[in-house]
This record gives sequence, C-alpha cells and structure tokens, in this order.
Amino acid sequence: MARPPVSVRVELSERSYTIEIGSGNLSEVGPMLTDLGKVTHAVILTDTNVQSPHAEEVARSLTNEELDVDLVAIEPGEPSKSIDMAAGLWEGLLELGADRKTVVVAVGGGVVGDLAGFIAATYARGVRFFQVPTSLLAQVDSSVGGKVGINLPEAKNLVGAFLQPIGVLIDTTVLDTLPEREYLAGLGEVVKYGVILDADLFDRLEANVAKLLERDHELLTDVIAQCCRLKADVVRQDEREETGLRAVLNYGHTFGHAVETLSGYGEVLHGEAVSIGMDCAARLAQRLGRFDAESTRRQHALLTALGLPTALPKLDADRMLEAMMHDKKVQHGRLRLVLPDRLGHVELVDDVAPGEVRAILET
Repeated sequence: MARPPVSVRVELSERSYTIEIGSGNLSEVGPMLTDLGKVTHAVILTDTNVQSPHAEEVARSLTNEELDVDLVAIEPGEPSKSIDMAAGLWEGLLELGADRKTVVVAVGGGVVGDLAGFIAATYARGVRFFQVPTSLLAQVDSSVGGKVGINLPEAKNLVGAFLQPIGVLIDTTVLDTLPEREYLAGLGEVVKYGVILDADLFDRLEANVAKLLERDHELLTDVIAQCCRLKADVVRQDEREETGLRAVLNYGHTFGHAVETLSGYGEVLHGEAVSIGMDCAARLAQRLGRFDAESTRRQHALLTALGLPTALPKLDADRMLEAMMHDKKVQHGRLRLVLPDRLGHVELVDDVAPGEVRAILET
C-alpha cells in the first residue's frame, strides 16, 4: 500500500501555502492546482532535460482538469538565469496570451524555479506561481520560501523578488532520473539544514549514508519533509530577510557563490559550491574559536561520504574576496558570514576580518 503524501504548511498569513511530498504523485498536480482557485490557463516552464517525461506528465495532469496548457522549455543550466532569457520569456508569455489569471508552473530544478518565479513576479506586475521541483536541491531549498531571481555576470541572484508560490508538489520518484552528480549536489543543501538548525537531522544523515546514496524513497520523503519544515519555520519568522534570521539559510553560500561566479556558472553545481563553502565556513569558525575541531571533522566526513567536494578550486584569493564582497549580506563594505558555533546552530557574524578569510582561502 502506497504511503500517503506528507503535507508541510508554510504559514505566511494570506500568502500561506502547502507543500505536498509523496512518491509517485506527479499526476496530482492538476487536482492540487485547481483546488487552489479558479484556473483556466497554465504556462509550464521547464528545461529540455526535464521536459520528457516529467513536464509532459504535469501537462497531461493539467489538461485532464480542462485547463488551457502551454509548455515552454529552455536550455538547462545557470546561464539561462539571465536578463536576455527573462526578456524572451516575457515576450513569449505575451504571445501565448498570458494575463493576470494565468498560472506559471515551474517544473524543474533550482534554475527553472528561480527563473519561472521571477517571470511570474514581473509579468503583468505579478501572476500566480506553482512549483514542481524535480531536483533534490530544489525540493529542499529553492522551491520553498519565495526567493526568485536571475543572475548578473558579476553576481549570482542579484536581480530578483520575493514571490511565494500558491503551492508546491514534490514527487521523490522523479529523483530516480536525476544524474548522479545533480543528486549528490542536492545532498549538500540537506546537510546544511542539519548543521544550521537540526543536530538530530545531522545525526540521522550520518547514520543513513548508504540509504541516501541508494535514493531510498521512504527516507527521502522524511528528510525532504523535515528540511521543508525547517525552512518554512525560518521563512515564517523572516519572510523578506529583514531581521537577519533568514540569513542562516545562507550557511556556506558566501564562499559558495564566489566559487560559482569565478568558476563560470554551471562549472561547479550550486550544491557542490555550498559543500565547499560549508567546509570553508566551518574551518573559519574553528579558526576563530567558535566551532570545535570534532564538529568540523564530522561535517567534513559526512560531506565526503556523500560524494561531495570540500576542497576549493584553484582560484585567486584576491578575486575570491572581491566576489564575496558582492554577497547580499555585506553591509557598508563589511563582510558578514554565517558561522556555526555547534552542530544544529549558526550565527550571523559581523565584520569578519578579510585576513582571517584569506587564511582559509589559502589553505
């Protein structure tokens, strides 16, 4: 007997929504979307890797609900999160007759979700948006919380908006078709949640490395649901990053985004860059006397056991520091970093000395 889906509620007043997490439930997108209100037209945005079979199955589910459905497929990868791509999609929606009643449905990984959400937030001053994340990274992170955006050549996600989806449907079976490297990259964000918010989750990941690598659906449903609960609670308290609480979700990202930018978008996957960034951040925290050596070792060992990189690519330290200064947490020219003080808890640390960061970059 199939296990019923797990529901996680993101409580944001009138912007609240439900995340449905199950196994083999992709065909339920149509009923879930139509239950959320009157819908007549859906534009599915996907990429050419996901179009068949996942986006096409979503299209059938929506068509079965008697909706007018259009499917637009872009090239996969971070380079598609660009101003030029956004402009082309705005024109494309206009040609498809999209209006304020249209729902944009993102079917894909983090790139598709971020881009589709940005298009939904800006077209016709905002249309409804529904998420069907198909990568592990998107399922536990980018599909939850309403951050949408595109990249500039100099900085990742610097142009964007906050737009909460009206719903999210997660099917763990789509992960079976995910390339090994993409799947492992998603585990980087999963480990992040354990380090920043949930030591018990970290312990569970350590104890279940083999099952995680086997893509065990029962375990994945539980792990994804817990990650979504953790992020939902942070987003509920700090939806638009105004109190500093939501910044904890960016653990490893200041180093990681710099790695992505300097390596060329797409050369190092986001989850891989976050893994490298977490290792750097833990070593920096240990250097500053904030984090003990055993916890640094455990994080490094878990990331390594899950097949994730931890070593910095050969990048110039000055260019890394310069790229890190473009991070959205920088204030008044001062570097601010999310650093752990114990497993399950991190803090936003102001005015970290560049020399301390350089020492990590050069070791």
